[in-house]
Amino acid sequence: MKEKEFTWYKVSDHINELEFADNNIAIAKVKGKKICIGKFIEEIFAFTYKCPHAGGVLADGYIDALGNIVCPIHRYKYNLKNGHNVSGEGYYLKHWEIEVREDGVYVGMEKEKGFLNLFD
Repeated sequence: MKEKEFTWYKVSDHINELEFADNNIAIAKVKGKKICIGKFIEEIFAFTYKCPHAGGVLADGYIDALGNIVCPIHRYKYNLKNGHNVSGEGYYLKHWEIEVREDGVYVGMEKEKGFLNLFD
């Protein structure tokens, strides 16, 4: 099986530079487009800015006690680790790899598909 190849984009010089709201969600930009960075317990996650169902701004939602992002419009829930819709509607939340390195926070986008094609 071919290992996934990523293009890494730096979103901040340090995790503390991301402005996390009280809901533990920050907004960052990659290639001029907004994405969300969420914190749950000791992990961080990168996911799309808008809900795939009705376009609700996920930065205005919240992360529930199970680690799901909850859309502020219809309360659809998505697992932050795999993007699966856990409230039963069948949608999928685009999400990306994220790494905290010595020189900053990076979001990894698959080279052959996904985010890069979404914005090109």
